[in-house]
Amino acid sequence: MSIYHTLTELGITLPPVAIPAAAYVPFVQTGNLVFLSGHIAKKDGKPWVGQLGKTMGTEEGQAAARAIAIDLMGTLHAAVGDLNRVKRIVKLMSLVNSTGEFTEHHLVTNGASELIGKVFGDKGAHARSAFGVAQIPLGACVEIELIAELT
Repeated sequence: MSIYHTLTELGITLPPVAIPAAAYVPFVQTGNLVFLSGHIAKKDGKPWVGQLGKTMGTEEGQAAARAIAIDLMGTLHAAVGDLNRVKRIVKLMSLVNSTGEFTEHHLVTNGASELIGKVFGDKGAHARSAFGVAQIPLGACVEIELIAELT
């Protein structure tokens, strides 16, 4: 089944690539690997600000991570031209803006991982890291980067 058919079934429209806010590019391809720069959570087009364990709970963090997954897929589409060229989502790395007491970073990151799995099926099963950090640019609650392999 086409990746785009699955996205339509899920009611997802891919956004355009965001213009970088600093000295980096949104993606780099080397060989058959594509590395996507970190994407911060956005809500209504603005940074989704918050700190897990203080101003946000795990469920809201999962929603933020899911929103990032949609942005990442939009960037990946721009990078490769056709998401059906993706052979494998290799890895996600997630940074969760959290208090020192918050311990559900992995559950927050599931918001992205589960959506990637739904969209890409077996090709979406990926390695992953999830870290708690003291702060993320612009006060965003979550930032995620992605590595994909192409056919």
